[in-house]
Amino acid sequence: MPEFLVLGNWTEQGLKNVKDAPDRIKETHRTTEALGGKMTLYYTLGEYDFVMVFSMPDEKTMIKVLTFLGSKGNVRTKTLKAYTEQDGANIIKE
Repeated sequence: MPEFLVLGNWTEQGLKNVKDAPDRIKETHRTTEALGGKMTLYYTLGEYDFVMVFSMPDEKTMIKVLTFLGSKGNVRTKTLKAYTEQDGANIIKE
């Protein structure tokens, strides 16, 4: 499955309701799994508040999850399409 890295920051609204973040993350897990994907979240120090790694069936499904996240108003994200080391090597060799 394609993988995506999502770099995220809480919005002002998200910070005001930060204690609700664990429940929001559980909801994101449920949504992701219902769409046939998997998500792992890491809280981070530095420029981003968190990083999520998604394995999703395709790009359209990833957009559905990103739209779901954005519609809540608690986070702002930047998304990167990720390739494994081997996939990247194969692309470069072509």
